[in-house]
Amino acid sequence: MACKKYGVSIDTIQKAQILIKEYINLTPVIHSTTLNSLSRKTLFFKSECFQKSGAFKFRGAANAVFSLQEEQAAKGVVTHSSGNHAAALSLAAQLRRIPSYVVIPNTAPKCKVANVKRYGGIVRFSEPTMQSREETAIRVLQETGAVLVPSSNDVRIISGQGTLSLEFLDQAPELDTLIVPISGLYFLLSYMNLMLLSCLYGFFLQMKLKHVGGGLLSGVAIGAKSKNPAIRVLGAEPKGADDAAQSKACGRLVSLSHTNTIADGLRASMGDITWPIVRDLVDDIITVNDEEILEAIRYSYEILKVAVEPSAAIGLAAVLSDNFKKHPCWNCSQNIGIVISGGNVDLGALWESISRITRT
Repeated sequence: MACKKYGVSIDTIQKAQILIKEYINLTPVIHSTTLNSLSRKTLFFKSECFQKSGAFKFRGAANAVFSLQEEQAAKGVVTHSSGNHAAALSLAAQLRRIPSYVVIPNTAPKCKVANVKRYGGIVRFSEPTMQSREETAIRVLQETGAVLVPSSNDVRIISGQGTLSLEFLDQAPELDTLIVPISGLYFLLSYMNLMLLSCLYGFFLQMKLKHVGGGLLSGVAIGAKSKNPAIRVLGAEPKGADDAAQSKACGRLVSLSHTNTIADGLRASMGDITWPIVRDLVDDIITVNDEEILEAIRYSYEILKVAVEPSAAIGLAAVLSDNFKKHPCWNCSQNIGIVISGGNVDLGALWESISRITRT
């Protein structure tokens, strides 16, 4: 399957797999007869909650960091995130023994700041406004000369995330369907602009940050369909942040002005690299509400015995949803692979969300 027109291809994913193999964990595929009975399918859970840094994000971050030339890497890497990408990039940089700089809003949960510091990331706090984040990022770039590494909309990142699908299909070759969260964080406009920006800091003044996501789904779609063209790849998305579903439905990229979901890691829009891949290669997007996500979290803890963040439970929520069960197109999906994308859950925030939802 030729995917070179996207910048990402099976070749870039296979190269990433070779490059990062010694650094990543081979995460297990787990099963549950109880959940098989509930779904009336055979489910395979790819457990990236056991990945280094606690999430799939380490795959892309490791590929980005270890693909840098020595001269580039010497000045370190910088990102703008308070989530899994920040921790993943910090750990990858630590393993390569280069500095990492992470701009984090001063309102970020303490546990997420602690994750970054634990992996040696140098935290630069900003005010929780876009202007402050931009200004802080500009200062870090000007002071350090570090290389920007975005969370999703980047060929190196997408290729790294795509290694998950190759690994998954090796472990469970009988899979006929994959269900993958659509994830992402705040970041910059495009890969090419990022590379230009790394050389020309002044150009940053003319650019705006926005939500950019879809790196995992894009990489998995290319990797899986290159290995098995007949496999179905479905995205899973919260109804309160359903830009991907809306984009697929109307055939153009849709951005939302407001999102509202417990799955905070999925409050993202696709970028100029990820959207064409999702548009062309992803078969459909399944949307679920927060109550369905909470139910999937409960099943994950009580039945699978794994700690998951809300964004990581959405694949299970999707396969148990009426949207999936009653859709005639997916009746033939029998062996379903579900990506548990991460386990970095803020238990305090999760409890507050559960309390809020159960009160309404």
